[in-house]
Amino acid sequence: MNTPQRIIAHFDLDSFFVSVEILNNPSLKDKPVIVGGRDRGVVAACSYAARKFGIHSGMPSKKAFQLCPHLIVANGSRGEYSKYSRWVTQIIAAKAPLFEKASVDEFYIDLTGMEKFFNPLQWTIDLRQEIIDETKLPISFGLASNKMMAKIATDEAKPNGYLQVPFGKEKEFLAPMPVSKIPGVGEHTYGALKAMGITLIKHISERKVEELEERLGKWGVDLWYKSHGIHDREVSQYHEAKSVSTEHTFDENKTDINYLMSELVRMVERIAYELRQDGKVAGCVAVKIRYPDFETTSRQTTIDYTCADDEIIPVAKELFNKLWKKGQPIRLLGVRLSELTNDAVQTNLFDDVERKNDLYKAIDNVKQRFGKASVKRASSN
Repeated sequence: MNTPQRIIAHFDLDSFFVSVEILNNPSLKDKPVIVGGRDRGVVAACSYAARKFGIHSGMPSKKAFQLCPHLIVANGSRGEYSKYSRWVTQIIAAKAPLFEKASVDEFYIDLTGMEKFFNPLQWTIDLRQEIIDETKLPISFGLASNKMMAKIATDEAKPNGYLQVPFGKEKEFLAPMPVSKIPGVGEHTYGALKAMGITLIKHISERKVEELEERLGKWGVDLWYKSHGIHDREVSQYHEAKSVSTEHTFDENKTDINYLMSELVRMVERIAYELRQDGKVAGCVAVKIRYPDFETTSRQTTIDYTCADDEIIPVAKELFNKLWKKGQPIRLLGVRLSELTNDAVQTNLFDDVERKNDLYKAIDNVKQRFGKASVKRASSN
């Protein structure tokens, strides 16, 4: 039985954070703009005008200002980023048979088998145009035989374009590109490859796989396959309902508000910790209450994507206060975080966010060493 030819589309919103800022403030168009911290922070996103000065994502903001003294720093509105990310997700979800939300601004769509019913390239072009027409955001896509090839094609199509890699031409398409174009090739691997006289992807495919394995181990074998355009990772179906949750059935029914609030905080801290360990952020919080007569009620609300305790706890408390029948004993209390996606919105947009991230890393390191209950939040009135 022959395996059907895989057809994978990769969508990426161009300079997503900056594009949203330009939508909200059109005077920023065609100007060197970054989203990120001014002093201690890093560049989370930059406009194409800023890139002409050598500025790129992940660069310390201080260095960015040295390269472009008249650089404009956008305030960064995470609520707006969350809103537009959800909007694009809804458009794709309404059309795509199978899609994966890789991050707040990046999506994979598996169109395998759909060529019997429509032209996959034209379908993807139409979907891209619908996203642009509705949201006014620039977006690029690549269409290819697997996720890696589609992502590389998207990078080549930017800004605001699209590109299809003909099936069977993957190796030829990759050959003239620098090895840094292969996902996962960082400075260390690049240095090791350069020492072997390898600077272009074709140099990898021309080597014997045994030689690469001897020099680089399993990663060398993986690189050899990638240099031929071979990549078998599947598109993982995205579900809004994907969540982390915890709940507690009390030995005795509880009415003490201080106890219930401290339990709620403990639950949020536990599942927010799980999020951070998985590199995820949540866009929805839900609280559940069950009374002694087994009547169960729940309430949820969407939030700006986050994994920070101090941003989730006030929302959970507010939901609890709206749900709870004052004075009624509670048998069970639960919290759920859903609409999970990869941690991209939290990329040190502001100086205080960077400091907060450092704090949570320190707290999580303590929890890993001494157990999840080793760090507790001080009670506040």
